Amino acid sequence: MECDGDLLSELLAPLRLHGVFQSRWSARAPWGVAGESEHCAILHYVQEGECTVELPEAAGPIRLRAGDLAVFPHGSAHRLADRPGRPTVPLSGLLPGRRPGTVRTVEIDGPGPVTTMLCGGLHYDGAATAPLYRALPAVFVLDRPMLERQPLLADTLRGLTCEWADGEPGAGLVALRAFELTFVLALRAVLSELTFGEPVLRALRHPAISRALLAVHSRFAEPWTLESLAAEAGLSRSAFAATFRDLVGEPPMRHLTGRRMQEAARLLTETTLAQNRVSERVGYRSGVGFHLAFRTWCGQTPGEYRRSRQSAGPSAGEHRRASRRAP
Repeated sequence: MECDGDLLSELLAPLRLHGVFQSRWSARAPWGVAGESEHCAILHYVQEGECTVELPEAAGPIRLRAGDLAVFPHGSAHRLADRPGRPTVPLSGLLPGRRPGTVRTVEIDGPGPVTTMLCGGLHYDGAATAPLYRALPAVFVLDRPMLERQPLLADTLRGLTCEWADGEPGAGLVALRAFELTFVLALRAVLSELTFGEPVLRALRHPAISRALLAVHSRFAEPWTLESLAAEAGLSRSAFAATFRDLVGEPPMRHLTGRRMQEAARLLTETTLAQNRVSERVGYRSGVGFHLAFRTWCGQTPGEYRRSRQSAGPSAGEHRRASRRAP
């Protein structure tokens, strides 16, 4: 799994987590909460009791029990309740604002059994997400036995449930790093232990395709061709193209373009490099070719994109539109 570990680093390194909103829940049945899609990764760790998760795209409800951790890489909209089909109230009514760096407690009274949870929303720059990250499933669950086989992850979660005071010096940074560590360890555990039907997770574990993905995500500026990527994977051209598309969901060269554009967007936002230098950094020898590829990717020219980021911070909606346009 060494290759998977390196690939995981390349997958997560561009995220640039910049804040976490955390909340502790104590809810007595009957209860139900509906959360809208958010531009952050969401974690739900059940400490006591149980609850169900329902997503619009899921086949059925997911049951979470004490000691289970649910991870939503994209902050997908979902319903959380003591049982499936329970009427819900909007999350925004219980937790308005939810600014990164803040800590809140939610208590819901009722006559039934209690469920206590630790929840975190890890905010990141959506424009920086790698194409492969956007292909991760909407949710995955690590149950209690699996967490017990991951001692560092289990210990970090236990520490988070105890570390609750937000007035201590450095509390915000400590919380961000602890939730970040939890997120990374959870993804690593998924790659090493869980057998998912989602093609992208099978791609990360596929010996040949994972080698090609690692090359694309870490050496994107090299002059790759379909033939050279196939050689990197150790497959014939036709077998590589078919397997890559089946598992990753798009052709290899389109995936390479997406990775290059993601890095170009970062350079345009965070540096003052001239556009021709940005073009070279992401593997384009032609400025015209880079200009056309970038405009196709996000609907703006590189210059327009840079000016829009300089004039005002991008909204979550803008990030999502850019992500949807990415090939």
